[in-house]
Amino acid sequence: MADWRKLAKALALADGRIDTKETTIIKNEIWSDGKLDKSELEFLLDLKKNATSVVGEFNKMLFTALKAAVLADGEISDSETKWLRKFLLADGKIDDDEKAFLKDLKASAKSTCPEFEQFYKEAVGVA
Repeated sequence: MADWRKLAKALALADGRIDTKETTIIKNEIWSDGKLDKSELEFLLDLKKNATSVVGEFNKMLFTALKAAVLADGEISDSETKWLRKFLLADGKIDDDEKAFLKDLKASAKSTCPEFEQFYKEAVGVA
């Protein structure tokens, strides 16, 4: 039996980039049931990590999914912070889109843990 993730990843990253058309297809399929599960989120994160570049629409889709997952209970926990740190620092740096995401995440959270506050300060450069 074919592994749908490997096939979809190979197709999406055939040229190394994720463009607008590929983003639209991925978004339509991933959210076809109106929700995003952990496996699907991990698939999106894997695509981002392995792409040489992605269009802004892909980042927007990914950050929307991440925000929903992290803020499902309204709070940012230590374990969620570790997970965010691992993903956002996968390439060794925090880019402008990732900084904007962290600012939005912090502003939207009902509460944050000290570990998130420290990560936020390091990543964004403000308290």
